Amino acid sequence: MENEKKESSQELSSEKKGCSKKMDNKKIIFIAISAVVLILLGTLISRMSPNSDALSVEEAKLKAETFINDNLMMPGTKATITEAIEEYGLYKISVDVGSGEIIESYISKDGTLFFPQSINIQEYEEQNNPNIEASVVSQKNDQPEIELFVMSHCPYGTQMEKAIIPALEVLKDKVNFTLKFNTYAMHDKAELDEQLNQYCIQKEASNSLLTYLKCFNASEDSTKCLGEANIDKNTISSCVSATDKEYKITENYQDKTTWLSETYPIFPIFNADNEKYGVEGSPTLVINGETVTSDRTPDGLLKLICTAFNTAPEECQQELSTTAPGYGFGE
Repeated sequence: MENEKKESSQELSSEKKGCSKKMDNKKIIFIAISAVVLILLGTLISRMSPNSDALSVEEAKLKAETFINDNLMMPGTKATITEAIEEYGLYKISVDVGSGEIIESYISKDGTLFFPQSINIQEYEEQNNPNIEASVVSQKNDQPEIELFVMSHCPYGTQMEKAIIPALEVLKDKVNFTLKFNTYAMHDKAELDEQLNQYCIQKEASNSLLTYLKCFNASEDSTKCLGEANIDKNTISSCVSATDKEYKITENYQDKTTWLSETYPIFPIFNADNEKYGVEGSPTLVINGETVTSDRTPDGLLKLICTAFNTAPEECQQELSTTAPGYGFGE
């Protein structure tokens, strides 16, 4: 588990750390629509209603700070409102959660409505653009180490998997690929179960992992895909049971006090690596220990990985698809 100071930041800003750098589709649509509606309501109310019930800036800051510390922060931690200004008929407040992160929130002028976070649409669209400009890997290796962090049911994570698999199939054993998972799940028990499944496939039948992933990302049918990949179901089932018990994944799922912000169940197998690389969303790609960005096309990912070799092999000359796969499950 992350330390208390980091958890205090996650408690207020967990919506930033979601599936898609940093939210899944349904949640961001709901939050975005709700925020727009509430801001419009705030503007309308401020224009139509007398100001006699409005709090002063200082009163709003105090009320928001009290509410956040009493209800949203972890025990032993404290948030501070560093600034409050009027915007969109509301008070916009800057919340310092004590970890160096400032979160912009809103409170209505009468102090009755609190909006935990605004969404920068331009920033969100840039982060989730499948054609984003790629990095160049500065750390070189004879056999590049590739670590991909995802949530198994995240639409952006599955898109990245579909894009990177052709590149991995071209390079074969010239790279060392490891599939890893975020420390929490946003798609409930089905995601925890599938991540256990994929973790054990990688552990017990690593040569069949890519075949399984291609099938699962197309069909979302684990039983079918185990058969297609020729993986022994009993071996995987035994591994899943032992791993689940070791990391208390199902046990903690049943105890919501262990969940991140009591909202997202924990998947702790790769906690140390998540902390090491500062993983916040799905997908996060790490090559030779360096967190990198890439477009989500097979050709773009092949070219990026090939910058990580001391001497690029001839396979790097191959041309793959320059089209990004679709989000989520399906061909």
